[in-house]
This record gives sequence, structure tokens and C-alpha cells, in this order.
Amino acid sequence: MKISTKGRYGLTIMIALAKNSGKGPLSLKTIAQEHGLSEHYLEQLVAPLRNASLVKSIRGAYGGYILAKEPSEITAGDIIRILEGPITPVEGIEDEEPAKQELWIRIRDAVKDVLDTTTLEDLSTYGEKGVQDPYMFYI
Repeated sequence: MKISTKGRYGLTIMIALAKNSGKGPLSLKTIAQEHGLSEHYLEQLVAPLRNASLVKSIRGAYGGYILAKEPSEITAGDIIRILEGPITPVEGIEDEEPAKQELWIRIRDAVKDVLDTTTLEDLSTYGEKGVQDPYMFYI
């Protein structure tokens, strides 16, 4: 399974919003400038996140985006599924022999476990509270 720039930059947006949580809206322009990314591309990525009710847009001169839920309630898996689709290491595992099916299922489940147990709060405070588990972000 390969996470594309959709998933990577989507996580970047969401981590930035989590770090800014409680401080008001954050503009995509600010996020784009801070991370050297295209604002236009970030606009394309935030739409599905808004449609999935993970972010809210605030209009106006001081508008931008805020998280629709607490950072502890949003997982990396939520974001990746919205932007990348289902988490699967290979397509068509049902056509594989049983031993290979078992391997692909175990890989899928391990990746899902990491993504579904890693919250935006974890990602946004990484390094601030000290590392609890040095292998937390390795797959």
C-alpha cells in the first residue's frame, strides 16, 4: 500500500488544524506557506474532509478552517480512508491462494491498527510530550 500526496498532505492539513485547535480558524494559505505546498491543491483536499464532517469552514476576512471534532476523536485512518479509499495492500485478494490471502489480510490489519489507533492529538503533540513509543509511527 502506498499513501499518495492526497493522504500525506491531507494529514498535513489536519495536523496543522489540530495544533491550532481552540485558537480560531486557520487558512489554507497559511498552511500552504508553512509547509511549502500548493494552496490550490490543499483546497482540493479539504473539500472531501469537509464533506465527511471532519473540518468546518469559517467564512470572512479572518476565516479559514477548524476541526469539526476534538483532535482525540479523529484518527489517521479516518483521514486516509476519506482521501485514499479503502486500506488494502493488494487488489483482488479473494483470487489468491489461501496462504497469500492470510498474509495480505495480516498486513492490511496491521496497517489499519496503526492508522486507527493514531489520533490527530497524537500526531499534533508528537515531540512535545516526549516519545512514549519510539516505534509508534513505523509500519
